[in-house]
Amino acid sequence: MNKAVFLDRDGVINRELGDYVKNPASFLLNDGVGETLRKWAEDGYLLIVITNQGGIAKGLYSEKTLHAIHEKMLQLLAQDDVTLTAIYHCPHHPSTGECLCRKPDSLLLEKALARFHIDPAKSFFIGDKERDILAGLKAGVKGIRIEPNAPLSDINLYNA
Repeated sequence: MNKAVFLDRDGVINRELGDYVKNPASFLLNDGVGETLRKWAEDGYLLIVITNQGGIAKGLYSEKTLHAIHEKMLQLLAQDDVTLTAIYHCPHHPSTGECLCRKPDSLLLEKALARFHIDPAKSFFIGDKERDILAGLKAGVKGIRIEPNAPLSDINLYNA
């Protein structure tokens, strides 16, 4: 079975702005994220983003805009020879209804675990909010909580 690093997006991969990233121009990678992700990929980890994007439900941006933001993220990561295995997003927000895919629920992680034949016991979920850690735990994946915009290079997966 495979092993994976699941990553929240805002505050982990890109700069947490205190508001929604509503367009590609406001998407900024955190310092050193590419180098760290490349190292983890070289060590055999699949790299999978699991992100809540409630701004879609709130009408702040569209699925098309989110796709453009993610295209920019992929292009920036490619400059460091990083390829993400997959990106999963929840477009819902609690103010507009309930769903099973929004973290802290674990549906998106469970889909990725099944699709890519991932062993949860050999995998990690890195997030900057408690809901990220809870989603990982529900799926049997160890959570690592960081401060928003903290360097991923500070994380040692082998001692986690």
